[in-house]
Amino acid sequence: MTTTIPARDYSLVGSESARAEERGLAEGKWFQAEVAPDRMQQLMERRDLRPLADTIIWVGLIIGLGALAWSLRGSWWALPAFIAYGAVLGGAADARWHESGHGTAFRTPWLNDVVYYPASFLLARGATHWRWSHFRHHTDTIIVGRDAEIVFPRPPSVGRLAWTFTHIQGGLTLIGTVFKHAAGWKDPVVDVLVPEGDRKRVAWEARIYVGIWLAVIVWSIATTSLYPLLLIGGPTIYGGWLVVFFGVTQHAGLREDVLDHRYSTRTVLMNPIFRFLYLNMNYHVEHHMFPAVPYYNLPALHREIRDQLALPVPNTFAAYREIVTAFRHQHVDPTWELEREVPDVPGVRGSIVQGFEWSGETTNDGWLDLGPGDLAAGQSRAVTIDGSERLLACTEDGDMVLIDRMCTHGDADLAGGTILGCEIECPKHNGRFDLRTGEGTRRPIKEALTTYPIRMRDGRVETFGTS
Repeated sequence: MTTTIPARDYSLVGSESARAEERGLAEGKWFQAEVAPDRMQQLMERRDLRPLADTIIWVGLIIGLGALAWSLRGSWWALPAFIAYGAVLGGAADARWHESGHGTAFRTPWLNDVVYYPASFLLARGATHWRWSHFRHHTDTIIVGRDAEIVFPRPPSVGRLAWTFTHIQGGLTLIGTVFKHAAGWKDPVVDVLVPEGDRKRVAWEARIYVGIWLAVIVWSIATTSLYPLLLIGGPTIYGGWLVVFFGVTQHAGLREDVLDHRYSTRTVLMNPIFRFLYLNMNYHVEHHMFPAVPYYNLPALHREIRDQLALPVPNTFAAYREIVTAFRHQHVDPTWELEREVPDVPGVRGSIVQGFEWSGETTNDGWLDLGPGDLAAGQSRAVTIDGSERLLACTEDGDMVLIDRMCTHGDADLAGGTILGCEIECPKHNGRFDLRTGEGTRRPIKEALTTYPIRMRDGRVETFGTS
């Protein structure tokens, strides 16, 4: 007798969400490989020149392929030209959207936004809506009922995988969602993911998208030609196959509901062309463990921690062979799991821990000694004062500050954060705080950190009082 396994509810508003919370899977403590603190600071270092060069090359490819496709209109040669144009515009935009959305591509914050917002439009992803969705994806990766970015709910099928590659359904769903948001329709997913103060932005961003699309439609009607739609708007659908091609390799067929990315996420060794189009996101286990590491440092991070991970999949073909195998099994038995040989290494749980207990002496005037003021610009040191976790940090201007150690948004350890100028970036969701005031300067931060008074005396750092 065949036992029927009930289908799981993958929505964010169903019973699985509450079940994930009950099982301790919501905002859980994730395994992270061990990396020396000094080395991690090097790996998290941002630059502007490398991503700027990559962006210029990408935009150059878009312009060149678009001009080629336009010049060939009316001939059959236009077909492959538009396919290539759509893939670079509506497909390779995904990795640019991703990295600039994390704020890790460029060192200069506004350069990330310059890429993020246009890339969001090219993918028909509401900038604010999808930023919050991706925050949740990193918090609860492939946790059923919590992660809105699970592409293949179980039971999956090879046929559905093939249909997904057309991106017809996926593209139209994205565009339809934008129209709904523009019209002000209530979206329960937005209510779950997006804070109330940001929901008006969701609607206004959608209206801007719709306005651009309507202008292109008018252009197409006025010229009695479909070519304007093939240049703007159309690549969201017909170029989306490249998003699928790379994106499917990230998690498809792997385990659900496990707080260890080594079982739920896949690293695939890809060729240089794929790595450029995908911005090294093929190192996906590494990215999920340490999202504050910029894409151009992921190969180095892989070399640093590969002995603590499962073996990477050797190439893209092997990844798809594994995925198809998994889908065939899971279509019959949704509980079937791909096996991963994961090294038995200690690692850490939660965020990177760089702290130590400090038992200083209190001076006669009530100031507590925190040790030598030997931090270099951009470095930090965690301290525990009577059970209270704090972080001593040195801005890139050389100013020493003392703040709360834990992020106010995701309860992440800021000891693993990156100091950029006078800001510190959370390693979990890439939100930022002003080190001098504690105020949040970048989403998803809403609540400020507490800052504490310090002084330098005889080369040592002191803070007033205790906890």
